[in-house]
Formats: sequence, C-alpha cells, structure tokens
Amino acid sequence: MKDWTFLVVCFLLSWSIMPVNPQILGKLEHSQKVLETPPLEHPIPPAKLPSRNPTRSFWIDSSPDANPLAGQGSKDPLPSEADICIIGAGITGVGVAYHLIELLNNASLSVKRPLRIVVLEARDFCSGATGRNGGHLTPAAFLEFSHRQALFGTVEAIKSYELEQYTASLLVKIIEENGWTSDIDLVEGGHVNLLFTEKEVQDAHKDFDMARQAQLNLDSVEWLSKEEVEEEYGAPYPGFREPGHNVWPLKLVTKLYQHAQAHAGQYASLSLYTRTSATAVTHETIDNSSTYTVVTNRGSISCSRVVHATNAYSSYLLPFLAGPAGIIPTRGQVMATRASVGTDQIKIPSWSGNEGFAYWFPRPVTHDTEKPLVIIGGGREAVSPGYELYVDDDSETHPLVGKALREFLPSVFEGKHDPDSEPEMEWTGIMGYTKMGDPFVGSVADLFVANSDGDLYKKQYIAAGYSGHGMPRAFGCAEVIAQMIFAEISDKEWKEPDWLPQRYLTWNRRVE
Repeated sequence: MKDWTFLVVCFLLSWSIMPVNPQILGKLEHSQKVLETPPLEHPIPPAKLPSRNPTRSFWIDSSPDANPLAGQGSKDPLPSEADICIIGAGITGVGVAYHLIELLNNASLSVKRPLRIVVLEARDFCSGATGRNGGHLTPAAFLEFSHRQALFGTVEAIKSYELEQYTASLLVKIIEENGWTSDIDLVEGGHVNLLFTEKEVQDAHKDFDMARQAQLNLDSVEWLSKEEVEEEYGAPYPGFREPGHNVWPLKLVTKLYQHAQAHAGQYASLSLYTRTSATAVTHETIDNSSTYTVVTNRGSISCSRVVHATNAYSSYLLPFLAGPAGIIPTRGQVMATRASVGTDQIKIPSWSGNEGFAYWFPRPVTHDTEKPLVIIGGGREAVSPGYELYVDDDSETHPLVGKALREFLPSVFEGKHDPDSEPEMEWTGIMGYTKMGDPFVGSVADLFVANSDGDLYKKQYIAAGYSGHGMPRAFGCAEVIAQMIFAEISDKEWKEPDWLPQRYLTWNRRVE
C-alpha cells in the first residue's frame, strides 16, 4: 500500500510541472448543467428528419466502395406488411435484426412462416451517427465510477462497465470468428486517456480507487506519468492506458447486416429499404390485436411491432422525448488530418483528453513511409454555453469547433502535427444525449407514468440516447430489445441479462 501511495504522490507531483495547455479546459461540469436545464423555447420542438445533404464523412465517402448497401431497397416497392419494422439502420437497428435472427436460429421455433423483419433508413445505409463517429470501440474502465456509485449504488455502477465490456468483447469476438478483422480495419492498440488538469488527475484516481474497492477488475489499467507519456508519445501530460480497439464503423455494420441476412434461414426474412423516411407511426386494434402502420415517404407498412433505433432523432416520431427528460440531439464534429511524422512516432493507440471533449486515433498505414491519417473528434467546449445541444443539422460544420480541432493535436504533440495543415475531410454527425448520460432501453409504453397510451406504444420498443458513447453500448442494448421481442413471440418471460444496468430500462425512466 505504501508503494501505491508513493506512486500516486509522484503522479500528482508530475502534474505540477505540466506546461500551460492552450485548450479550453474544465467545461464538463458546466456542459452537464446546460444539458439538464430546459431551454427557454417552449414547447421544446422535437427533432427533425435527418438532413438531406449531410457533410461527407470519411467512413462513408472516402472511397467509392465504402458503403455497398448505400441505396439498397431504395427503388424496390415497399412490402405492405411486416412483423417487425426497425426504424434506423445504424449499429442499433442492424444489431436488433442480427440478434433476433441469432435467437430464432438457436431456438428452432416451430413457425408457420418466417418472421418478416424490415429495416428502414431515412438516408443511405448507416449514414447517421454510426457512420459519422470517431471510430472508437473502447469500453470505459472506471472513469465516472464514484459519481455513478453515489447516484445509483455500487451494483448499478459496476454494471455500467460490465455492459460496455460485454458489448465490446462480443463485437470483437464476432469480428474475429468471421474473419472480418482486415475488412473493417480492426486495430487493438489500447486507449490512452490524457489528464490535462490537477482536477482530472484527482478525479481519475478517486474513480480508480472506488472502483477497485468495489472489486471491479482493473488489472488491465496502466497509469502513466508525465515523463512516461512524453518519452513514449511526445505529450507532456500524465494519463492512463486501458484496453481498446478501433474500427471502420460503417464496414462493421455492413458486415453485421450481411451476416444477418445470409443467416435468416427458415425462421426469418430480412429486408432493407434505404432513402425511406418514417414520418409517422399510427395504431389500431383489430380483433383484440394491435397493428401499427409505419408511414413513410414511399408508402406505408402494416406491422405488429416497431423498433425505434433512431437515437438523436427519436423525438421526431416520439415527440414526448424532446428536451432534457428525453433525448437531446447534439452535433458532434470530426475531421481526418494527416500527421507530420510516421507511425513509429505516433504509435497506434487511440486517445481521449480534456474530460472526453477530445478523442482521436491514427488510421492504419499501408506502408512504412506513409504518414498516418488521424481521425479526431470533439471541440464542443469551444462553443459554450450551447455546446451544440439541440442542433440536429449535420449538413454543415461549426467554424469554432473546427478551429479547436485544428489546434488541438499540434498543441498537445509538439512537432508531430503541422498547425497550418488543413484536414483532408471534415464532417458532423448528430448524437443523442440524455441528462443521465445513459440510453433508454425497452418498451416505449413503459416510459409513461399513467400509461394512458399503453395500447399505442405497447409493442413499440426503443434503444436510444447513448450520449456520445454508443459503440461500446448500442450493440448490447440492441440484444436486449431482440431478447424482449423474442420472449414475447415465444410466450416466454424475458429475463434481464446480469450485465444490464437497471436504470437503462424504460420502466425506470419515466418521462412524465
């Protein structure tokens, strides 16, 4: 214990001689207060449909074959009927379809006909947040543990990290078992979190200590002094290293969809209709059976169950989710910029810093002399007090956010990034934030206290509101929705997974 105390003291002392950081620091607490405060505009308007002319994302637009499913089904006639309509073709929507088909195949149910699963996407396939994010697949190891423990208790706090570990590990397992590693550029480089201020250092150590006392497994976490980070990476700040991967997110979701469709078999059929905007969901009861009609710009589909996998845009079809009690559209900005030095100096880990406001990683290179392309996102701290909250337009970038992103890497890694270079691509995407920082998962009907609209929403489901941290959570939440639907159609009781936080469930997240 004395050795550990000595290390912590040395770590804190190393901060005292850290250089002055030109970034805008210490905005996390204020941004959370803004997030929790209702805006002056009343009533709060719901989200709009996704922009028709979004900015060009590296993942989607950097090569002509990046999105082979881009327009799939867009010119095919819509079916008049389906069993399950999934709205949204990102990692959540495709994840629900993937898990449902896995469950159906494993159970070998006796069915009269295959379960008809339809996925609708307003724009091109996977063109929302999943196709516009930072490319990280890093489960949180311990940050925010003390805060979560104080708010929700030790068991719930632990489950926050178990869910992320489960989700990330499952995705990596699927990728490796199917031989997709090179196809989707999966890189296991670990993740380094830089700590720029004394408060960040103290908070991180408090979280670590509290998590370790709660028996969270932190054997894979490695603390790095300022000197160690500077020697290995060239940044004069302390931090810590944790396990993490990076992927080409669009290619991952493409593989998941193709796999699900190929394995639909005798128990299900899976169809995708892109450029098909769901504009309304109506309900009627016929012979004591609920039927929904999903209205789109290309016609209507009658179905027995609806899954809302639209994240930031959820309140467009579910307007009661507008505002701090629900899901707030929040614009994130990302750019692809070329480093001035090679991978031998940049290395391969992914990174985050400034309380999570900045996140970046170097793309794999094809030859030794190539300078890596770095994907960096964040910069919302530069536009306080709004922080890009309630912005659902990804057709443009914000110049002040762009300025912050351009200045970040040259100031942190001196000599490794040209401060005058322009990014090769720059884009935005819309995240869905909740004041709790956690998603809504479950039946939409359970969001209501009185449940007067129970019939209307009884067989509508939602998994949305990942608050900028969807990659290590969404696929697991999609599995929960698939399990709920499967339990219902097979007349079995749904049993919640051990790794699922209770607070995610809609019956614990009333909006009225």
